[in-house]
Amino acid sequence: MKTPDEHFDALFVSYPALQPLREKIRQAFELLRQCAAANAAILVCGNGGSAADSEHIVGELMKGFYLKRPLPEEEKQKFSALPGGEDIAEKLQRGIRAISLVSQTGLISAFANDVDASLVFAQQVYAYAGAPQDVLIALSTSGNSQNVVNAAIAARAAGIRVISITGASGGSLAALSDAAICLPADSPAQVQELTLPVYHTLCAMLEATFFSE
Repeated sequence: MKTPDEHFDALFVSYPALQPLREKIRQAFELLRQCAAANAAILVCGNGGSAADSEHIVGELMKGFYLKRPLPEEEKQKFSALPGGEDIAEKLQRGIRAISLVSQTGLISAFANDVDASLVFAQQVYAYAGAPQDVLIALSTSGNSQNVVNAAIAARAAGIRVISITGASGGSLAALSDAAICLPADSPAQVQELTLPVYHTLCAMLEATFFSE
């Protein structure tokens, strides 16, 4: 069972090109740690391959990744008097609150049709933001995807934190971010290939922090 620091260090052994980003990735983890500790929400968005990454990130956070995450006994007790409750409680897992903004197809299509397609993520960020520890993870290989940039603007207006994962330039997202992880690549495919180990590491570090007992 790896500690958060062991997951962190392993990333740079496997991907030495990321070494200059150690501090930014550590900063991103700390924002996510504070968010999860407060039971606040992690919101994630992106387009195309980055939309798939948004779903992937949420999948790793909301259920077991490397570790089993059984409910504590006091939580299981809440199910004990309910029909089938004991079996349900044994199978449920603890999660870290996370929402993929790319999944809300009814809302996205309605807002795009009725209002403005470039604001489909911004609308959700502004509506979901409820605590100062909430975090938006904004994924854009260029850093300039307008609907993702608008989501970051809405996050800043709502007073929540922004982590961006982009290509080398950072684009417009970098200046809007509390932690801008500008990966050392320019083509979308290369940026996405480096994005995955970064968020896998962040998810593994969070899991090891909150579910290692």
